[in-house]
Amino acid sequence: MNLKRNYWFLMLLAMIFVACSPKVRTTKKDTAKPKEKEKQEEKKPAKKFTQANVSLLVPFKLDELNLKTATKADIEKFAMPIDFYQGFKLGLDSAAASGLNFKLNVFDTQDDNAHISVLYKNERFKQSNLIIGPVFPDGLKHISAYSKENDATIVSPLAATNPAEFNNPNLVSIVNNIELHGQRIATYIVKNFNPSNTIVVIINPKKTDDEAFVAPVRDYLKTNGKFVVQEYASVFTFETKMQKGKHYAVVVTSSDRAFVQPTIDKLYKLKNLASGGYVINLFGHPNWVKQNYPTDKIQALNTIISSSYKIDYKNTAVIGFIKKYRYRYGFEPGEYAFKGFDVGYYFGKLLSNHGEDYREYLTKDKYKGLHNTFSFIHDEKLGYINTSLMLLKYKNFALEIVD
Repeated sequence: MNLKRNYWFLMLLAMIFVACSPKVRTTKKDTAKPKEKEKQEEKKPAKKFTQANVSLLVPFKLDELNLKTATKADIEKFAMPIDFYQGFKLGLDSAAASGLNFKLNVFDTQDDNAHISVLYKNERFKQSNLIIGPVFPDGLKHISAYSKENDATIVSPLAATNPAEFNNPNLVSIVNNIELHGQRIATYIVKNFNPSNTIVVIINPKKTDDEAFVAPVRDYLKTNGKFVVQEYASVFTFETKMQKGKHYAVVVTSSDRAFVQPTIDKLYKLKNLASGGYVINLFGHPNWVKQNYPTDKIQALNTIISSSYKIDYKNTAVIGFIKKYRYRYGFEPGEYAFKGFDVGYYFGKLLSNHGEDYREYLTKDKYKGLHNTFSFIHDEKLGYINTSLMLLKYKNFALEIVD
C-alpha cells in the first residue's frame, strides 16, 4: 500500500480545483427582427445548469503529518479522510458521466472550527451548490449558523448524531442516529412476534448511551401491540423471573463488552438447559457489528442487530468499484471509501438530474448504494434524515440481511 504517494497527491488536491472539462459551445449571430425577438424571449427556456460547485470539508490534518519521518502507524491514523475523499471523488466522477460538469473544492478543516470559519469568506466556498462535511459533530454544529443564514445545504456524511443537536433545516443526515435503530428493532418485534405468548425483555444497565437506544423501543411498544414488557438491570435478575412456555424477545441495550459478553453466555445457557431451555430471540446494540462475540452462541440465540450499512462483496457493483479503486489508487478500498462513493454518486446524480433545485427531490429520489440505501424524510427543523436501516441476523456464521 503506497499511502505516501497518495498524501502527496492529496496535498496538491487540497489547494486546487478539480473540475470536469466544460463542453465547447458555439454561439450563433442573432439576426432575428424585433418582434420575432420578443416572441423568442417569451419562449426562452430557463437558464441551463451546466456546472455544479461542490465543496468537500474533510479533516486531513496534513500539517500534522511529516512524510519524511512518518511510520505506518502514523499514516494509518489519517486513513479515514483519505479513504472517504478518494471514494467520494470516484462517485462524483461516475455521476459526471451523465453530462454535468463538477467543480470540486477540497478543504482541509484540520478538525478545527477556526479553519471552518475562514471558509465563509472564501469565494469558491461561497459559490457552493452543495457542501459535504464537516464530518464530526462539533464542526457540524459550528457551521449550522452559516448554513441557515445562507440557505446552504450541508451533508453530514459520517456522524450518527441526532439531528436535533444541530437544529439545522438545511442539514442532510446520511447515517442513522441511535434512536432510529431503537425504532427499527421495536418495529420488527411488533411485526414478527405474537403478543399472546411473547414477553419483551429489556436488559438495560441504564447508562446514557443505553437509554438513547432503548427509549424508542419502550415508546413504540407502548403504542403498538399488546406486549408484556419487562426491564432488568442484568440477565441474572431476569433469570429469576422467567416462565416456561413463554417466548422471550430480549433486547440488550449495551455495547460495553464487559457487560455484553457474560450476558450472552448466560442467555445461551438458559436457552440450552438440560431440563429444557427457554425460547429466546436476542436483539443487540448496533455497535455489536464491530465487536467480536462467540458466533456459535449469538447464532444459537437467533441474534438480530440493526445496521446503517453492509457491503456485499459478491455484488457486481461492489466488485466493479473495488477494481476501479484499486486501479486508480493502488490499494484496497476501506469502509469509508464505499461510504464516500455512495455520497458522491448520489448527490452528483441529484445535481445532474435536477440542477439547482435538487433539494426538492431529496425525499423523492431513492438510492440503493454499495453500502446502504438512501431514503430521506424531511423535518422543517431538523432537515433531511435518512431512514433506511437494515436488520442483520447471524446465520451460517455470517451476518445476513433479514429485513
